[in-house]
Amino acid sequence: MKLGREVAIKILPAAFADDTDRLARFQREAQVLASLNHPNIATLYGVEERALVMELVEGITLAERIAQRPISEDEARAIVDQLIDALEYAHEKGVVHRDLKPANIKLTPKGRVKVLDFGLAKALSGPTTVSGASSSPTLTMRATMAGVLMGTAAYMSPEQARGQNVDERADIWAFGVIIYEMVTGRRLFEGPTVSDTLAAVLKEAPSLHLISMSMRIVLRHCLEKDPRRRMRAIADARILLSEGQSAESSLAVQGARRPFVLWTLLGAALLIAALAGVGLWRTTRPVHQPLLWLNVDLGPDAVAARDLTVAISPYGSHLAFPVSNAGVNRLAIRDLAQTNATTLPGTEGGLNPFFSPDGRWIAFGAGGKLKKVSIHGGPPVTLCDGIVRGGSWGEDGYIVAALGRSGTVACASTAQYHQWGKDPPKEVVG
Repeated sequence: MKLGREVAIKILPAAFADDTDRLARFQREAQVLASLNHPNIATLYGVEERALVMELVEGITLAERIAQRPISEDEARAIVDQLIDALEYAHEKGVVHRDLKPANIKLTPKGRVKVLDFGLAKALSGPTTVSGASSSPTLTMRATMAGVLMGTAAYMSPEQARGQNVDERADIWAFGVIIYEMVTGRRLFEGPTVSDTLAAVLKEAPSLHLISMSMRIVLRHCLEKDPRRRMRAIADARILLSEGQSAESSLAVQGARRPFVLWTLLGAALLIAALAGVGLWRTTRPVHQPLLWLNVDLGPDAVAARDLTVAISPYGSHLAFPVSNAGVNRLAIRDLAQTNATTLPGTEGGLNPFFSPDGRWIAFGAGGKLKKVSIHGGPPVTLCDGIVRGGSWGEDGYIVAALGRSGTVACASTAQYHQWGKDPPKEVVG
C-alpha cells in the first residue's frame, strides 16, 4: 500500500516479537540483503513489523519444473549460467545464501532465473558461534523451543550438516547438487528420514555416471566433502562449463599434464575404435545411456598395455587399466565419480582387461591364464590357460577370447571352457 505495487510478504515467526535482540539483529541483516541489486536475485524491499516485503516473482519454481521432467543439458546450461551470475554477485558482496535449493529458485515466463530468500537463513539465525561436538544444524528461536533445520537436508553441505560455520563454499556444494537434479530428475542425496539424508550427505560418495563428462567435471569440484578441496569461487564453474572446452583445459583442471597421458589417451582411442566395431551388431538394441565424451588423466602409475590399455564398463561408470608400482604391473579400477584409482590385489602381471555385462567383474590375462576378479576386490578366479590377446564377455555368461599367438579361440564360462584351433565351431564364428 505504501509504494502502490504488488509485492510478496513473508510473515516472521511469532518468537521474533518477544526477542528484541534477535529482531534487531535480523533487521541489520535485512538491510544488507536489501542492498543486493541483481537481475537474478529477488529484491528484499524492507522489513515491517514481523513481516518481510519482497519482490513478487511470477512463474514456477525450479523444483516444479524438475517435477515435470528432467531438463535437457542445453536448457540446464541457460539456468546454470544465470545461477552462477547471481551467486558470484552475492558472494562478492559478502552474502551467502545458505539454503540454496530448487524451491528457492524461480523461472519467470520470459526465462529469467530469480533466486529467492538470498541470505535469509543467516538473517533468521542466532549469533555465530564456534562449533563443537554438541553443535547441530538447527535454528532455535528460544532456548526452550525445539529447533528447525538451518537449510534443507538434501542440499546441505557436509559442514552445514555438522553444524560448523559455513561460507560461500556451502552455496557451491548446493549448486552442484542442483545441477545433478536438473539433468537427471533425481535427488543426489535422499533417504526415508532427515537423519538418513544427512548421513548420505556426510558419508556417501556421489555417483555421477548419469551426467555427461562436460558437466561431470564441474560437479566433482563442487561436491568435494572437504571444503578445503572444494571449488573456492563460483566463477570457476563458468570456466569449466564453457562450450568447446579443449582436452588440454580439462586436464589442467585436474593437475599438470604428464607425457604418459598421450599414450594412455591413444590406448583409450584404440579401445573406442574396437568398441565401435563390436557395436555394429548391437545397433538394434535400445540405448539406455546418453553418449558421453570421455577425457581422463589415468595418473602417473598407468602403463600402456601391448594390446589394450583401458577398459570401460558397460554403463560407463568405471575404468580398468594396468598400473606399475615398484616394477610390478597390477590392474587398477577407477570409479569415474572419484579422482583416485584402486589397485586390485592378486592381479600381478594383469593386462588386456574387459568387463562383464553387468560391470561387476573384470576378465584379464596374467601368467599365461585367463582370469576374472570382482571390481570390489577379492581373490581372482582362473578360467583357462592361454596368453590373452583380447576378449568379449557375453550376456549369456560366456567369454570369447583370443589366446596365444596361433589364432586359438577359447569360449569360457565360470565352470568350464572349450578350446579350438583355426576351425572353431560354426556357432562361435562371428
